[in-house]
Parts: sequence; structure tokens; C-alpha cells
Amino acid sequence: MRTDPFKPPLYNSRIVDTYIRLVKKKYSFVNIGNLLSYAGMEPYEVADQGHWFTQEQVDLFYERLVKVTGNEQIAREAGRFAAAPDSIGVMRQYVLGLGSPAKAYELIGKTTLNFTRSSKYESRRLASNKVEIIVTPEKGVCEKPFQCENRIGFMEAIAEVFNNRLLHVEHPECLFRNGDVCRYIISWEKTPSVYWKKIRNYSAVLLVSLSAASFVLDGWIALFAVVPTFLSFILLTGLVTASMEKKELRAGLENLRESTDKLLEQINLNYTNALLTNEIGQAISKQTDVDAILGNVVNVLQKRLDYDRGMILLADQEKSRLIFRSGFGYSVEQENLLQKTSFHLDRPESKGIFVISFREQKPFLINDFENIKTNLSPHSLTFAKKLGAQSFIVCPIVCDGETVGILAVDNVVTKKPLIQSNMSLLMGIATVIGISVRNAMLNEAREHQFSSTLQVLAASIDARDNLTAGHAEKVTKYALGICNELGLSKDYTEMIRVASLLHDYGKIGIPDAILKKEGRLTVEEYTQVKSHVEKTREILAQINFEGIYQQVPEVAGSHHEKIDGTGYPHGLRGSEIPFGAKIIAVADFFEAITAKRHYRGPMPLALAIRLLEERSGAHFEKKVVKALITYLKKNNFFLAENDAEKAGREPRYKRVPCHTPVSFSVNGRTVSGTSADISLKGMYVAIDDEIEEGVPIELSFALPNGCADMIQAKGRIAWVNNDRKRLKPHFPSGVGVEFLTVEPTNEVLQSYVGNFA
Repeated sequence: MRTDPFKPPLYNSRIVDTYIRLVKKKYSFVNIGNLLSYAGMEPYEVADQGHWFTQEQVDLFYERLVKVTGNEQIAREAGRFAAAPDSIGVMRQYVLGLGSPAKAYELIGKTTLNFTRSSKYESRRLASNKVEIIVTPEKGVCEKPFQCENRIGFMEAIAEVFNNRLLHVEHPECLFRNGDVCRYIISWEKTPSVYWKKIRNYSAVLLVSLSAASFVLDGWIALFAVVPTFLSFILLTGLVTASMEKKELRAGLENLRESTDKLLEQINLNYTNALLTNEIGQAISKQTDVDAILGNVVNVLQKRLDYDRGMILLADQEKSRLIFRSGFGYSVEQENLLQKTSFHLDRPESKGIFVISFREQKPFLINDFENIKTNLSPHSLTFAKKLGAQSFIVCPIVCDGETVGILAVDNVVTKKPLIQSNMSLLMGIATVIGISVRNAMLNEAREHQFSSTLQVLAASIDARDNLTAGHAEKVTKYALGICNELGLSKDYTEMIRVASLLHDYGKIGIPDAILKKEGRLTVEEYTQVKSHVEKTREILAQINFEGIYQQVPEVAGSHHEKIDGTGYPHGLRGSEIPFGAKIIAVADFFEAITAKRHYRGPMPLALAIRLLEERSGAHFEKKVVKALITYLKKNNFFLAENDAEKAGREPRYKRVPCHTPVSFSVNGRTVSGTSADISLKGMYVAIDDEIEEGVPIELSFALPNGCADMIQAKGRIAWVNNDRKRLKPHFPSGVGVEFLTVEPTNEVLQSYVGNFA
């Protein structure tokens, strides 16, 4: 809850900060975040010593604190805690510099020691070892009894700074006993030097008195008899007094030196911890992947912290198990054990130290495993024994009040004992880890949602025709394979992935009658099909692609451009074409020719590769084609095709590219054409003449492999491919020829075709 913003701030944040530090030291099981939230306080407000809280906030804070700690005297304990060397810090140095408790008490209520605006403090010295302090609340302020107890504890603490034994704190008048003010009378034991000073002073007075009396009664003789004796006594008491004062001064200086050493030690520790936290923050600030974050954290912990081993476990998405995610210092066998072991969070009977720390958001420091093994389940006990755990620290990784995992460290080789400051440091580190892991998880969730949306968009195009279903995903797979072979960056590869999935999205505007047409497309229909790339660009440009995804519309809308400028929609050439579009172009072409379509069957991989190589440098980027072929070979695509044939796929004659002039005689006339492909049983020849099926022919041609031998073959027209009967819509008009005889032999033909097998 938040307090009324119009109520005046009354209490300095240092008061709350003292409570917080006490809780962290003695009540580590208390959730500080929940405690501050209940009181409407923020951690940064407590850390800011210039911040002030209202009475309502302080009341709520104390009410909750008493409940969670079960200590009704915690206000007085907090006041006394302020005297601890590791707590009061610089203030202790200042108080010691005042020289005596009396001077320190006289400053209460003044700027230096004033922690509140709710009351007026007045102090006066009653004796060298007695001070009276009167506290008067400001008008309209309603104080609470715990604040009175806290003041008493703080007053006791000041005496302890000077190592003075507090004899008595009187509280004769109190606001909560019908008094108008709170009045305190504080007295403490005088030091031995004070008594010796009195003896010395009284002795000097007595010497003067006796000397005067002796001179009056007996003259100079009596005076000379008395004075030496008393002078000796005075000198002796003076020496004792000086010795006592020096001893007390040395004790004070030693106290000051010890306090200074501890302060410097704490400053160095805080500085080291701040450097470590900053180094961890820098190591993970640019990471958005959970595993990358944890890997960097573990590297810093192993390098900077004096622990033999460490591990990070994170909860799964359902918060049912703790799973090992990263660690250091473990053997191969132990790491395998960690990988295979999970800790159940959804079982009430689970009472392992990791599970308890996760559930209760409570850190544990265990210096002797024997002390807790009786409280562990058999599963946890077996696990700990296999790891050889002896002393360890377990800290919950918490973010926004929710536990996301566990950080644990231990020593098994050095046997170095673990201390409270170790746990405090790790709790600070765990907080940084928690924030980074939570942000990474949220980022991964957004990326998953984004990826799912893309999959749905891509599938919406494929769903229009089950024959082309999965086309976008296959193109994406080939495109990513090319990216990996080329060693492209992770971000650029991710952009290619998105552009590949959406490269045909513009087809949503093409009618089914055209997309699913089995025959040859008309010029108008083909023009409409080609428009899908421009539609893709226009649609994707309306999506707010940012960062690494900014190039998606341009890349996806240019995947039909060709190196020689014969592509579409803009006829871009060479470097004018985005490199990502060149990648998708190769992947799209390969997937299209190796997949079954309405107008043809799938092309064998070897033939598809030959077509890619023939068009490399003209239509496609050479290094992109080479990268795809390397990827296919590495991933055994050719072996998979052979396995499919062995498994019973219908055998077929291999048809391979063959562009060569062909001359043949038909019905007494000579016809010239150009072949497109060839097999051991026939070839396809592009011609302009009209020839009917079944007509016998004689062919003459040379293979394009540099062989000078002319092949003479006899055959027949097996099928016709023209405007009236378009069996091969992607081929020019021509005829399919079946070989009957090949002269002189078909060995040359077998050799040529076999190169593509």
C-alpha cells in the first residue's frame, strides 16, 4: 500500500535502514521486499539517507516486523544494534571523536544525530557521568511506545561505543504514562582516573591547609616536616592518575583503531562486492538468452569468488521442478548427476535444503552437513553424499517477489569455512541474476509468441493447397543451412529466418484458380503470380519490424530477383539485390524443383543441384549455391534419397540437364532444335515445328561434355508439349523423344548421365 502523499515526512530512512540491517543479520528468513511493500516503502527510499518516511509508514513497518520476527522488543534491539562496529560505520568514528558519552548525548537532537522530525530533543549535563534528555513530540504527532523503546536502545548504544558500562537508564516521565514529554536520565560508571583525580585534588587542598596550620602553630620547623610527606603523596597520586588516564586513553585509541580497521575492512569488502556485482552486471547486460546469462555469471563467479564449486538451478515453466542449468568446479560424473537430477517443488513432503530455500525465499549457511542430514529426505541425502557436500551456502534467486531459482556454492577441497558476509554477498548477486533471468525469460516468451505468429502466417498460405504445405518451413530450413555454412551472424540469420517464413505471404492475394492450375499459365495469369513478391513487400512493410528485423520486407520482397537482372519485380542486378534475398532465392528454387507440384513430380537431387550450378553466377549467387550444396552433403540429403529408393520408391530413369543442338529427320525432312534434358532412354527437344506423337525419327547430336563423337540414335516421338497439350509447363514447346537404338554405342551416353547419379 502507499501512504497519503499530503502527510508530512517525519522519520529519516536511516532509522528503517538500521532495522533492515538487523533483520538481515539476525532474521534472514524474513522477506525484506514483502516487509517494505506492506509499509508502502521502496528499497531505493531506504537506501537514500536523505529520504523521510511518515508516521503511518513507520507504524506499518514496525507492526509487520514484530509479527514476522516474533520479537516484541525488536525496537530496543534495533537501537542497540546501532552501536555494532559493522553497523554504525562512519557514525561510530564521529561519536568516538567527541571524546566522551556526555558530549555525544548533548548532541542528540541536533543535526548530526537527528533521525526524526517528529520530536524535539533537549539535553543537559547533570554530572560528568549523568545526562538528562527530554523528548517533546511536535504538535499533531502521535508517537508509539516502540519509538520510546528504540530511543532507549540507541542511548544505550552510545555508551557502548565508548566501552562504558551503562549503570542506569531512568525514564521517570513518559508520554505513554500520561506524561507531557518523554524524559530520560542516563548515568554511567565513572572511570578509575576520575577517582584518582579527586584523591589528588583533595590531597593538594589538605596539604595547603596542613601547611598553613603547621606554620601558624609551630613555625618553619613543623612546616618543613609536613610538606615533604604530603608532596610525596600528591606526586604519587598524580603519577597514578596520569597512568590511569594514559591507560584509558590507550584503550580509547585502541578502540578507535579497531573501529577504523573494521570500517576500512568493511569499505574494502563493500568495494570488492560492488566491483563483482558490476562485473556480473556488465557480463550479462547484453545477453538476452538465459543460458548465455548463466554461463557468463558462472564464469565471473569462478574467477572472482573463493569457492571450490558453484551451481545455478532454475525452476521449470510449471514451477514443479528445480533443474540444473549451469555450474563450475564439478567433475564430469558429478555434472552428469546434476543434469539427471531434479528437485520436486510440487510435492509437500519435499524438504530438501534447495526446495525449502526456494519456497521460503530464505538463504542458508551450512558449515557442517552433519547438522542437517537428519532433516533431509533419502533422495536429498543420497544426492548430497554423491556430491561430497560438507559446507555450503544456498541462496534463493528472487525477482519481483517471485523465486525463479537457486544459487549454491560450497568448498570441498580448501575446507575454508563460510561466513555471514559470504551469504550477504551471494544474496546481492542472486538479486542481479534474478532480474536478468526474469528479463530473459520474458524476452524468450515474447520471441516464442512472435515466432508462433510467424508460423501461423506462413501456414495460412500453405494451407490453401496441401500439395505445397510446408513450403515456407522447408525454404527456411535450407536458408538457415546456407547461413550457417556462410558463418553469418546470429542476428542476420534470425532476420533471414523471419523473411524466409514470410517470403510468399503476398500469395494470399492470388486466386486459387491460378495457384492450383495444373496446365500452362497464360501471360496474364503468370503476371498476376509474379505480383506476389510486391504484395509481400507491401504487406510486411505495414508490420512494425524493428532492430534486426528491419530488412525483412525488402529481403522477402526481392527473392525473385536474379543476378543478371532478368528477375522481378524490379529487375535488380548483382549487388543491388539484398544478400538475404539471394539466400532465399536459392533455397526457394531448390525446394520448389525438388517438391511435387500439380504439373510435375519432384526432381532428383542430383539434377536439382546441376540446375543450380548451371544458373550459378547468372541467376544465383555462386557462394550461396556452394553453401547450400555443402549443407545438403553434410546433412546426408543424398543418402536419404538413395535410402528412399531402396525402400521401394518407384524406380525412374535419371534425367539430367543437357543443352545441345539436335538435328533429326522426320518424314523425309530435317528438323533442328535444342535439347533441354536427357536420360538413357530419351531426351527432350525444344522445336517450333508441329510433330505428332508416335512418328519415327532419326537424331544426331553431340553431348555438351566436350566429347567430339556424334551420337546417332533412332527413336520415336513419345509425347508432345505445346499450347494444345502442355505436359511440361516449365519447358518450352517441344517433344519428348524415346530412344530405340543408339550408335555407335550408348557407353558415352551412360558416362554422361552417370555423372549425375
